[in-house]
Amino acid sequence: MTAGTPPAARGAVFPDRPDVLRGRVAVVIGGTSGIGRAIAAGLADAGAEVVPTSRRDEAVRAAVQEVCASQTRRLSQAVDVASRDSIDRLRDGVLATFGRVDILVNAAGIHLRQESLSVSLAQWNEVLAINLSGTFLACQSFAPHLLDRGWGRIINIASLGSYVGLYEATAYSVSKAGVLALTRCLGAEWAARGVCVNALVPGVFVTPINRRLLEGTPRLQEILLRTPMRRTGRLSELVGAALFLASESASFMTGQTIVVDGGFLAAGITGNPYGAPDNDARAADEEARE
Repeated sequence: MTAGTPPAARGAVFPDRPDVLRGRVAVVIGGTSGIGRAIAAGLADAGAEVVPTSRRDEAVRAAVQEVCASQTRRLSQAVDVASRDSIDRLRDGVLATFGRVDILVNAAGIHLRQESLSVSLAQWNEVLAINLSGTFLACQSFAPHLLDRGWGRIINIASLGSYVGLYEATAYSVSKAGVLALTRCLGAEWAARGVCVNALVPGVFVTPINRRLLEGTPRLQEILLRTPMRRTGRLSELVGAALFLASESASFMTGQTIVVDGGFLAAGITGNPYGAPDNDARAADEEARE
């Protein structure tokens, strides 16, 4: 079994509605690599004008060149989600360039795998500042414009760690559990004014943020055994859910979560959790009954 499959080629996710986001402007924070970049590309393919951004200027320029190739208007501007001033400057740049914002995707994040007893306060604060506080600050910065216009879509990227404990990933899991709580609160608070806030929970997708922690490790093998589809996800498989949440089709959905995880959270004991041949497992069960 391989750790994953290369993403499918870009193309319309909904062939009957290839321009479902035509006329919309989407900002994807954390949109220069991994999950964020795949979502940014999907939004662009669906007709939106997209602003992919992250902390590094060179990564932003590369993403804009690829993702926004067909756009007549483009914005290449880096952002530090730990700084409200930086986020506000991004918002002002988007409004100056495009005149509006319709969709905000919060995909910036960092991971820390470390035994909890040795995590320093500085490490803890850094993970929460980017994964949780950064998401809140971006929502807080962009929301007034969306609320004034009476229409908006905010998509926050959560994690399996929002639901289950991840071994030696306490700070990360706590931050992502907070993202779900934030999504519910803002979804309820802003619903009556036309702004829908929802979350997308990816299962295990091998990306630059987690590649070193997963590839070729027992940790990944355990994940695959606990995933009914027995594989990691393809980044292209997240795009359909993101397009739905960004579109008019999600107009009566807020404070909710879509999980794209190959069945990981749905499974208790999968068909063969320990990897033994099925006939051996059945024989062991029969022996236990005797």
